[in-house]
Order: sequence, then C-alpha cells, then structure tokens
Amino acid sequence: MKKNKIVHVVAHSHWDHEWYFTMEDSNILLIENLDYLLNVLETKDSFASYSFDGQMSVIERYLDIRPENKARVQKLIQDRRLFVGPWYTQTDSLLVKTEAVIRNLLYGYKMGEEFGHSMSIGYSPDIFGQHAYLPAIYKSFNMEHSIFQRGVYNDQIQDDLNFHWTSPDNKSIPTNNIFFGYGPGKFLSSEKSYVETRLLPILDRLAEMNTHTDVLLLPAGGDQVLVRENFPEIVAELNEMDLGYTFILSDYEAFMNDAWTSTFPNEITGELLACQKSRIHHTCRSERYDIKRLNYLVENRLVNILEPLATMANKFGIKYPKPWLDIIWKKLFDSHAHNGIGASNSDDANHDIVVRLTSALRMTDGLINLLKKQITKAVSQEMGDENIALLFNTNPVPEERTAKLTLFTPEKSFQLFSGDAEVTFSVVHQEKLDGGRKVIVTAKGEKEVAVPDYYRTEIYLKSGLIPALGYTTLQVKPVTTEMDQLISTSKQTIENEKIIVQFENGKINLLNKEQQSIINDLIRFENVADAGDSFDFSPLKGDQAIYIETSELLTVEKNHLYSKMMLKHTALVPKDLEARAQKTNTETVEISTEIELFDGEDFVRVRHTIDNKVNDHRIRALIKTNVAVPKFSYADQGYSLMKRSVTNPYLANWREEKFVEAPVPIFPVENIVAVSEEDATLALLVGGIKEYEILPKTAEIALTLFRSNGLLGKDDLMWRPGRASGINNKVVPTPDGQMLEEMIFEYAIYVQAEPLNDQKLFTQANIFEGHTETYHLQNLNTFEERLERFEVDYPIDRLPAQNSIFELDNPNVFMSTCKKSWDGTGTIIRLFNPADTEETVRWTTTASSFEVSLAEEKISELKENTICIPKKGFVTILVEGE
Repeated sequence: MKKNKIVHVVAHSHWDHEWYFTMEDSNILLIENLDYLLNVLETKDSFASYSFDGQMSVIERYLDIRPENKARVQKLIQDRRLFVGPWYTQTDSLLVKTEAVIRNLLYGYKMGEEFGHSMSIGYSPDIFGQHAYLPAIYKSFNMEHSIFQRGVYNDQIQDDLNFHWTSPDNKSIPTNNIFFGYGPGKFLSSEKSYVETRLLPILDRLAEMNTHTDVLLLPAGGDQVLVRENFPEIVAELNEMDLGYTFILSDYEAFMNDAWTSTFPNEITGELLACQKSRIHHTCRSERYDIKRLNYLVENRLVNILEPLATMANKFGIKYPKPWLDIIWKKLFDSHAHNGIGASNSDDANHDIVVRLTSALRMTDGLINLLKKQITKAVSQEMGDENIALLFNTNPVPEERTAKLTLFTPEKSFQLFSGDAEVTFSVVHQEKLDGGRKVIVTAKGEKEVAVPDYYRTEIYLKSGLIPALGYTTLQVKPVTTEMDQLISTSKQTIENEKIIVQFENGKINLLNKEQQSIINDLIRFENVADAGDSFDFSPLKGDQAIYIETSELLTVEKNHLYSKMMLKHTALVPKDLEARAQKTNTETVEISTEIELFDGEDFVRVRHTIDNKVNDHRIRALIKTNVAVPKFSYADQGYSLMKRSVTNPYLANWREEKFVEAPVPIFPVENIVAVSEEDATLALLVGGIKEYEILPKTAEIALTLFRSNGLLGKDDLMWRPGRASGINNKVVPTPDGQMLEEMIFEYAIYVQAEPLNDQKLFTQANIFEGHTETYHLQNLNTFEERLERFEVDYPIDRLPAQNSIFELDNPNVFMSTCKKSWDGTGTIIRLFNPADTEETVRWTTTASSFEVSLAEEKISELKENTICIPKKGFVTILVEGE
C-alpha cells in the first residue's frame, strides 16, 4: 500500500424528526438550516456537495414552507451537489413491518428520482440494528452500496471496514461500517492541537482497519448541524500540512466508488445486532408499548386489509384511494423515523406519535368501511336482496375460516345462507337496542316518531370457502327458532378438535389431542424493577423477581364453534423504585387473561389485560415450552426465520472487552418466535409485542409485555455504563412512560410434535394476523362503523355474489402485499418463500405479468404467469391493467 491515504470528507447533517424536542421544533430549525445550506452551495463552488441524511421528508417539509425554492433544490440535486434519499424517513427497521421498510424506501426513492437523483447508498447512520434483508432490499432499489454505523462486532471488521453484507436469500451488497459513527469530522479543523490530538488518531485507527484499501471515509456532520461553510478551506489547509493523508471534500457515492476499486474478502451475513462499539438499545423495543401496539394495528389493517380490498374495489370499478394511502403511509413513516418508533423521546414527542398513529388508524378504518359498503351495495342490487353480509378474503388462496360477523336485525333469531346451503354459526353476544326516535316533517310541523327496537348480534360462523382475493355473500333470513348461544359452564376446560386447555389448581395446562402431549403450568408472569430509562431497561441492584404463578378461574363459556376461559392473576408488588429498594410490596398488580379456542384453528389465542398502577417495573409473560433445553430461538424477520443462540458468548467478558452495553440475548420479533428440537416445536404468534428472551433453565419463552419508567436519559445503568444515551448532562422527565393505563396484549401458542417447519409457522402467523373482513348491509344502526351514518356515492351498480381477482396455486408461497402500482398501470403483488428450498408458483390472470424490482421497475416479462421464488427469498410481480 502507498503511504499517502485518501480521506473522503463527507459533509452532512443527521436530522432527527423529533426526540427530546418536537417535530415543530425540528421543522422550524430545518427551514433555517436549509435556507443557509442552499445559499452556501449556490455561492461557493468549492463546496463540492452536501448530504442531507438520506431522507426525502426533510425536502418535502422544506418546500411546504418554501415552495418558491423548488427549482433551486432540484438543480442542486440534479447536479449532485445536494444528496437526498433513498429513504422517506430513516426507519428503525427492526420495530416495524418489513413491508413498511420497503414502502419507506419506495416513497423516498421515487421522490428523489423525481427531483433528479436518489442517493444510491443504503444509508442508515444511526438506526438501532440492521434488518437481515436490507442488502436484498437495497439492491432491488438500484442501490450499489450500503453504509451504516451500528450492529457489527469489532472482530468482524478488525481488518476491513469494507465488506460484503449478505441477506438470507443470498443477495449481497458492498458495505462500509462507519466505525466512529457519523460525526468524527463534525468539528473538522486545521488547528494543530485538533489535528494532533483528535484527527490523526482517528485517521490512523481507520487506516489500521482498512488493510485492503488506502481510501478512508470521514463523515463530517452531526445532529441538526448547520453546514460548515469553511470546510473547503479547512480541507485545503489540511492538504498543505503533509500529514500522510490527502483530503477530498466528497460524498458517500464517490467514496464507495473509489474504495471499491479494491477487492475485499470479508463477508458478513444476516441481521446485525452487536452492541460493542455502538449502542443498540435492545430493550427500547418494549418502551412505550402503547405506541408499538398502535403501530402494529395500523400496519396490519393497512397492508393486510385496506390495500388488497382497495385493489379488489379498483378492479370492480371503484377509484383506488391513493391520495389517502399516501397520507396514511407518511403518517406511519413520520412515526417510524429513528427514535420515533423506539419511543425514546420526550412525552410531547411521544404524544404526537400517538396522535399521528391514531389518525392513520381512523383513516384506514374509514376507508375500509367505505369500500365494504360500496361493494356490498352493488352485490345487493345484483341479488335483489338488501339483507346480505359479505365475507372478504385478502389472501391469494381460497380460505375457510371461523369468522366474526356483527349483524343488526329486527328479529331476535335469524339464519344465514350461502346460496341454498345453510351456514353454521354461533352467537357470542346479543343485546336488544332501543330504536329511539326520529323526526319527520309534516304539514303541521316536525313530529317525533318512535323507531322499533332491534338486536345487535355478534356471531362466529364457519365461512365455507371464500375465493382468493375476493369475497362471498351470505343472505340473512329471519326465523323463530332459538340460535346456538355462548353458555357458561362449571367445567374447568375448553377444547376444540385439536386442543384442550385445562385449569387445575390455579394453573393452566395445554393438551394436544393429536400428539397426546401435555405442557403443565403453561403461563406465569415475572415482575422486576426497571431502573433504566426510555432507551434501556436496567435491573435494580439487589432486586428479586416476583413470580405471579397462581390464578383464579372466573368463567368458562362455550358453544360449538368457540370457547373461552377467563382468568385473573393477582400479586402485591412495590409501587416504585424506592419501595423496591425497601422490599415493600403494597400495590396490586392484576392481570386478566382471556384464553380462546376456535373451531378449526391449531393454536390457542391468549389476551392479557393489565391496568397498570405501578411505576418503574417490567412485566413479562413466561410461556412454558415443550423443548427440554432450548439452545436456539427462531424468530421471523422479513421473509424467513432468524436462528439465534439463546446465550451470547460475548456476555461473560463484555465489560473487559469495553462493550458500550451488555450483549444480553434479548431480541426483536416481527410475528413469530419459536423454539424447537427433533420432535417438538412451540411457537408464539405475536400481535404488537416486539421483544423476547429464551430462558433455557426453565425452558420458557419470556415475552416482554411492557416496561415502565419515567426518564429520558440516565447515566451508569447496570447494563449500560457511562453517559446517558443521546442527551449529555440532561435528564428529561417522561411521566407518560410509566404506562399508568390499561393495556391489551395478544398472542397465540402453537405446539407441534415435530421439528421446526418454516412454512407451517408462517401459515399459522398468517391466520393469526387476520386476512378476513366482514360487512352486514343494514340501516338499523348507523354508529357501528365510522362512516355508516352518512350518505355515500355508489360508483358501481352490480356485482356477482362471489368474486376473485387473483389466485395462487401454491399454499407454501405467501403474499406480503397487494396494491396498485406506483404509476397506476397495474397491480403489485409481492410474494415470498420462507423455506430452505425454492418454490414455483403460478397465478390466474389474462393480463400481462412482469417481474419488477421493489422500485416497481420492470425486470422481465413472465410469459406463463409462473415464477420461481428462491429459498428464503421474495419477488415482486406487476400484473398490468389489473
């Protein structure tokens, strides 16, 4: 190697949308910052370029206030003076749905290209760990390289900060780790003391860690920084000092293109969660559970119901609601921005996130309501029957499910028919509602008229086969006979054809009928102190866990499609950290648990409700497994399962090795976490819970339900020594983080007497997520759904009683999205294969089909509507004109 090293100095700003400050604070600062930046770049040719954190949202916000500057911004982007994209906002990718990560990049990439250029770097300078599929996702957005800070161990990069990063589907991208983060050159100076004591030691260390290249990267920026106008002069002065380094004021693309003229032998695979040099904050994934749960509800309703329903409706002749979807997605992206979804923020910022997500959920539900109503009205006009209900299936294969339907009828009893066949159902709740009064106008003035009473009935029904990505119709007809009701029983068991749940001596046992196996003491709870802050859980020295193991059986209710058991766990615990230290237990924790079994389902549904009145603690549900000594866990991330050791070999000496936080084996989860051995598997299917740990000594999966704390920023935690994260010398009280509210936690338990089967687990997770929607066309109650009370347009006149727009022939292939394409020319279907073998799938359509990138750009035409999906891989299909 030649002695003189090339140092690419990249001037940039890292932009937090909200944190200990609000988005309003950030946006006001943003306008001033960008005004100044534009003037510097336009008046100073020697300032080669500036990178604005890879986020298009900041450009959008700026132009909302400065629309007159659009041409100036566009010219700087086109000239590669201002680098933007590829993200809309930088998302903490391990806390959101993988599809949300892809959409975030889709919006950022498309908007950047519209301005002239989207940065071709998968750039994530500050997010808390790297999603395993980011290499494949980046490459499918035409990105040539990746740059990130957090997630690798020092021994993985000790010889080269450049390496090939490979995703589970074997897609690889050239990557650079910014070992000193994104700010080592923030205060770049040519002053002798700075050069000798700060700059050269950093560069010498970087040179040692780049054995296969003489090209080094020095990011020169920081949080919300103003552009350093004198950087060109400083770079020139440094070059005159004969330091053994040649400095170039550069950009990330130029650096990677220069560095990767060399060959780098190192390969790193999969997810990157190491916390040696940079903090990962493993336990921020249980911070502000309310935000995680709300985000999960919006993402699921949006991706699994609204978008495929809107795609069906568009096929039938109803306008696709893209402007509304854009608003919903951007509300999500703003909430997913780094630190946002992690909830390591001030109470003001977290309040805004809750408001944003609540607004997105209302919009999503409103649009679903509208589309269901418009489709169902067209079916009723074709059938000549106003009293019908539709069952919608948003999966690409025909489904038979036990579905929930709410009906409003003048009569107490009714029957359901699918064609001439009677549909089996059971009532779970019925109430008689007062019809109230209505006002009519007569020649003598207004007159009040009594409206007859009516019934609201919730039922579970056996749906029969609902067409793929389509719907089927049920007719509602009055009868005088009694309906099957949910009845209370003194028995202490519930069961379906496959599972028995038994209450015995205050505990729950799970019996699998087919396997003749039993798990005793299925669920208990762990309560410990949380002496941490909003970034990290921390144990309290001397604290002892309180285990809540015995419950009280409240009720057992059954009908022939559904059964439910209600339990209550109660314990006395300390009310706060001071009481913990004194070991004084005075506050009651009460956990209500609902256990449900549905006809035809292979898993047990569990719902816990906790009305929290305790400060500074953590509650985990401990679920006993059928694996004697778990050695690995398997949790989904994107399109396959991550295999993770239940122990971390670095944990024994993490302090001696100068880890910035303890590498505890606590992990993120998207939908599935499982343990398995040769003849036993137990999986949990989770709904908004984002954190787990495997306890090998007791063979339990510990799901963190929530943790409560009241501080943003705290020094010297037991698992995180040193300074508080982010805000030095400032502790921000966050009383809302104590979670003094009622919370609901949902998951399912799935047991098999066989080795791990990826496809079966993803099938069960798909069922648990829910891809069935129902709607009863009626005018008795106008308050059940958000838009029921109002008149709407019915853009289509008639639709058949059954319909399907798209069907796959392989149930081992799963669909992660169905939506209108970005340009509106067709339908986008994203498919994935979680297994270790490739899968071939065919679909039904008469239109032309193309394989496209995640950027929705055509790759090749698919002549026979068939495609092969690689193991653990995904593909995106465009069906034109659909």
